[in-house]
Amino acid sequence: MSSFGAGKTKEVIFSMEEGSVKMFLRGRPVPMLIPDELAPTYSLDTRSELPSCRLKLDWVYGYRGRDCRANLYLLPTGEIVYFVASVAVLYSVEEQRQRHYLGHNDDIKCLAVHPDMVTIATGQVAGTTKEGKPLPPHVRIWDSVSLSTLHVLGLGVFDRAVCCVGFSKSNGGNLLCVVDESNDHMLSVWDWAKETKVVDSKCSNEAVLVATFHPTDPTVLITCGKSHIYFWSLEGGSLSKRQGLFEKYEKPKYVLCVTFLEGGDVVTGDSGGNLYVWGKGGNRITQAVLGAHDGGVFGLCALRDGTLVSGGGRDRRVVLWGSDYSKLQEVEVPEDFGPVRTVAEGRGDTLYVGTTRNSILQGSVHMGFSLLIQGHVEELWGLATHPSRAQFVTCGQDKLVHLWSAESHQPLWSRIIEDPARSAGFHPSGSVLAVGTVTGRWLLLDTETHDLVAIHTDGNEQISVVSFSPDGAYLAVGSHDNLVYVYTVDQGGRKVSRLGKCSGHSSFITHLDWAQDSSCFVTNSGDYEILYWDPTMCKQITSADVVKNVEWATATCVLGFGVFGIWSEGADGTDINAVARSHDGKLLASADDFGKVHLFSYPCCQPRALSHKYGGHSSHVTNVAFLWDDSMALTTGGKDTSVLQWRVV
Repeated sequence: MSSFGAGKTKEVIFSMEEGSVKMFLRGRPVPMLIPDELAPTYSLDTRSELPSCRLKLDWVYGYRGRDCRANLYLLPTGEIVYFVASVAVLYSVEEQRQRHYLGHNDDIKCLAVHPDMVTIATGQVAGTTKEGKPLPPHVRIWDSVSLSTLHVLGLGVFDRAVCCVGFSKSNGGNLLCVVDESNDHMLSVWDWAKETKVVDSKCSNEAVLVATFHPTDPTVLITCGKSHIYFWSLEGGSLSKRQGLFEKYEKPKYVLCVTFLEGGDVVTGDSGGNLYVWGKGGNRITQAVLGAHDGGVFGLCALRDGTLVSGGGRDRRVVLWGSDYSKLQEVEVPEDFGPVRTVAEGRGDTLYVGTTRNSILQGSVHMGFSLLIQGHVEELWGLATHPSRAQFVTCGQDKLVHLWSAESHQPLWSRIIEDPARSAGFHPSGSVLAVGTVTGRWLLLDTETHDLVAIHTDGNEQISVVSFSPDGAYLAVGSHDNLVYVYTVDQGGRKVSRLGKCSGHSSFITHLDWAQDSSCFVTNSGDYEILYWDPTMCKQITSADVVKNVEWATATCVLGFGVFGIWSEGADGTDINAVARSHDGKLLASADDFGKVHLFSYPCCQPRALSHKYGGHSSHVTNVAFLWDDSMALTTGGKDTSVLQWRVV
């Protein structure tokens, strides 16, 4: 095909006669129509330009409390530090601003603060790059003021994940203990400034939940977890362990948390709801508070004034204990936020509580707790931005629908629905929201009152896309049953009636875009097909001349002439989950399976276009959208359950 005006790269063929470009995904040809105004000058050899704008991480919604512990601390700067996905967040509650440490390339699993209260250690899980190369689990030591990485420990040493880290608290804090998730849960001690391992030892073949140095004795470490607590001695470059003896007390299934009192006593909380005090330097229980909580004791925090706070799992209680272990006061955390995962001391009598439902609360035992950070708790796919306000909606497998303010970073409302949610879309008026679920049901919600306006069912498979036409007259509902159901819409989105269904795809519907004038819409499917539809008749439009010059209101389809440059060489058609064009038509953002968000110039119609690339999520980034004024982009994480807000700069 060497004729003038035609061309071929490794994976893309341009035919001027047909006015189309063909790309190949997994060997399947995907033909895409070129608009008439671009066809005469189009060439595959033109270099794509990097976008003039960039993204800067502005806010992180969420917290990882579902399966991590002891990961929330107050720093002297007044910031609280915690993590979600691969981001360590420093959040100044007073100034309502966040800073972010972005050194990790996959999920952070644990965090420790050095006695200098500036240096921080975070440990991460194993990951894989886009090319399939392993990303080894490791520990990063970084400065919480400058956010610069100081040291990287253990590349190639740890297995699966780093699950515990702890700095020594005496002797200048020059040692760091680390436990990985290998079968033997290796415990290693490092001279972190020299990046050298001092010693290691098999810890336990059961889960290890905590590893910590004794605050006053630099030779003593404690680890605990499933059916064990060990007291380790670090002497002459070797580690020896003594098992904690429960003697007359029932041995708990899990020892869940540890803290230290001023006199050097060790206090543990366990899955049986008990607090045990282990006398200084010993491995025997000197005092017991049996049944301190109903269900497990998930968190312990020794306060500056010598009292102790414990946080309960099943009972969701935060309890303040006197120095003689009498109960001074208690308060229950609201059920919506879930069990207490960790407790941290703030200024004055303020406490911060991280919960297993990925939320962070602020308050006190006397006054109770209010929400600081709200999170989703399961895989997240649904995302939609409000047509005229700095608001957006997220919804996921956890059956939660949150309407957020991008300015206050708080949910304006949250609602639990009956089914796991998969997709969302606003009516152009902004007053009604459609939410698609995994069961074929979809709902209309009033965005002001969050009342249910209507509920409909189309098929019994997941609804991957719900999209109102720009004029508000139609609603298209794309399903995993290969059909798009079309509704007519009245009363500003409050009344819908089914017009018909569009059949023609031989695989599930993945994405859908409306024409600017609402005259037609285009769909992508799981087998990389691009089809065009007339909503009035629910019929496929097969004439290329009718659709190739359409101006599209949005660009969320991952297959099409205006976006095909997002695909890298040899890409699998499932690698990119979502794209979004900015409202001014200049930028295109993509969300991929490798934890990355890419920013391209739009239109993005040269093979393997150049992009700026951003990390923060781990593994699948499931969705992306721009706020109505293009000031921010939003991305959702699948398994990492986080929402990242990016400032467009």
